[in-house]
Amino acid sequence: TNQLGQKVSWKDKMYQKNDSTIEGKIVVVDFFFTRCPSICPAMAQNMKLLQDGIKNLDESGKHEADFVQFLSVSVYPENDSVAELKKWANRFQINPQNWWLLTGSKKEIYDWARYGLHLQLLDSANVDTGFMHPKLFMLLDKDRVIRARRDSIGNVHLYHGLDPADVKNLAQDVVMLSLEKDPRKKSWLAGKLELIAIVFAIAAIGVVLLVVFLKKDKSTA
Repeated sequence: TNQLGQKVSWKDKMYQKNDSTIEGKIVVVDFFFTRCPSICPAMAQNMKLLQDGIKNLDESGKHEADFVQFLSVSVYPENDSVAELKKWANRFQINPQNWWLLTGSKKEIYDWARYGLHLQLLDSANVDTGFMHPKLFMLLDKDRVIRARRDSIGNVHLYHGLDPADVKNLAQDVVMLSLEKDPRKKSWLAGKLELIAIVFAIAAIGVVLLVVFLKKDKSTA
């Protein structure tokens, strides 16, 4: 459930009027909770910078980028009701057009983080709230595959949500992913190669015949 009280999923329509969906979008994910006393406000500010920065790639700057969806998922859903999410959204002037604050089943949230994103979340009932979630922004491509950079020695380097350089790299990589070709989409040449080969063969034969005809015409002259 997002900050507007809407039930959402990968395939649900966000707004019926413009048929906008999360399916097929690039996704940036982080984890937070509204009572977080330390890193969550800073991460929210950096996510806001990402949202605004990518929006400004549009020359008009009037619309949020429709190819990316930002998700901030609560690790403390027993406290983070829709009302609390709405307060957080107002605090950081979050535009829900492509940034959802999400709450829901604690088991589903923790299972997705651990088994889907390979992140370790600590149960809020048993640990200090300052150490409940990683300080990472996760980047998922349109197929929900985790994407990241590599460091100078080839190790996977995820995007640290409090590191300005990583936030800048993430913004660049979101844009690069938006330009990445979908391997499932057929090229306009698909199924036409044989026809093209035949056309070229006919053209080649035509050139040969023309050369022969010109030589013959020259010799008779």
